[in-house]
Amino acid sequence: MLEISPKTNLLEQKSYRYQLQDVADPNLYRDVYSYEEVPKVPFNHRRVPMNMPEEIWITDTSMRDGQQSVEPYTVDQIVDLYKLLSRLGGPKGIIRQTEFFCYSKKDREALERCQDLGLQFPEITTWIRANKEDFKLVRDLGIRETGILVSASDYHIFKKLKMTRRQAMDMYLSAVGEAFEAGVRPRCHLEDITRADFYGFVVPFVNELQKMAEDAGIPVKIRACDTMGYGVPYTEVAIPRSVAGIVYGLQHYSDVPSEMLEWHGHNDFYKAVANASTAWLYGACAVNCSLLGIGERTGNIPLEAMVMEYASLRGTLDGMDTTAITDIARYFSENMGYRIPPMTPFVGENFNMTRAGIHADGLLKDEEIYNIFDTKTILNRPASVMVTKTSGLAGIAYWMNEHYGLTGDRVVDKKSELVRRLKEWIDAEYENGRSNMLSTGELEAKINEFSGGQYGKR
Repeated sequence: MLEISPKTNLLEQKSYRYQLQDVADPNLYRDVYSYEEVPKVPFNHRRVPMNMPEEIWITDTSMRDGQQSVEPYTVDQIVDLYKLLSRLGGPKGIIRQTEFFCYSKKDREALERCQDLGLQFPEITTWIRANKEDFKLVRDLGIRETGILVSASDYHIFKKLKMTRRQAMDMYLSAVGEAFEAGVRPRCHLEDITRADFYGFVVPFVNELQKMAEDAGIPVKIRACDTMGYGVPYTEVAIPRSVAGIVYGLQHYSDVPSEMLEWHGHNDFYKAVANASTAWLYGACAVNCSLLGIGERTGNIPLEAMVMEYASLRGTLDGMDTTAITDIARYFSENMGYRIPPMTPFVGENFNMTRAGIHADGLLKDEEIYNIFDTKTILNRPASVMVTKTSGLAGIAYWMNEHYGLTGDRVVDKKSELVRRLKEWIDAEYENGRSNMLSTGELEAKINEFSGGQYGKR
């Protein structure tokens, strides 16, 4: 059968529908995933069309996947993070949803307190076990959408669930039916999709979900979960590792609309951000992230990174308040005791700090030379330098101007007598065996001494 595609406005063949391949033995893709070797990236040289949706957005899993990998958050911490997420996402709700647990009394208290805030975005959803009682619990909490785990690879179906593909599919479809019965919109988490038999299981299963959704009049959301971080963003890569191929296949062979398609990735091979951007570019409206990338093993897609990716791809922040990123990082560090690696982009202590004197000299002349963008305006984090034995006159001058907020006639430069005296003292410190960095207190005390108290403490 030929049909006009609403996406391409061209005639496309719709006659062939993939059927479930209920194999006797699991397909573990041993040629790609041999386990004793680094996973291989197979190419088939098939390209799929780039298909950026009209709208794209971010969803959050900080209170679910993120919270599973650290000390559980308190109720107050969850509420505070939810408010920060809402502020970051802005009035257009670019951070569209966030998911919560709802099993314990503490989980439900946090969820209900966030509901009571009356914030439009992010919408609160849940993640539950797929049984009738849990669906009723979600409905009674006034939640419209919940995540359901539907593991997709034979690693999970055969090895973990000890089922056949048919048995797993029937169990999943039954759970979705119970969600429909409870009046809850299911979001099916296709776990381990980058090791799944895409045409032998994933597509036939999603086709059945689409039929059920049409009959029930309730849409089903598909979350493609790159559980082990095996996805790759390169063009012409073969299934099951191709992010573009997975997104295209779910749309082309299972008719999943962009607004019902979401990508969830992990960072095991350093590809989480690139894979998420690829999912957007090839047709998924949503990418699922966590604050600071906190999540299982190497973590999830960092939410703050996708805020920047959004701005890069769209040319606008669309009302997102990126200064909230700095407040989020500060909250994790100061209120939750979480140690952020100092070199982490956008949130690490050193992400826009230089130690090299030659770089500091450039910053002193024009910070645009060595700063990625106006970090003071965008993130409320001015470019900074660390004073060490390699800082040089320019580094010391820049540190003073930034630290004391010196402007106009008060600005010092590398020709300043005070800066020269400081450098002589610093050089002497390191020549006498010092190896560690100079503390702010030490620098303030020496500046106070050399300037006759002109600057004092900040």
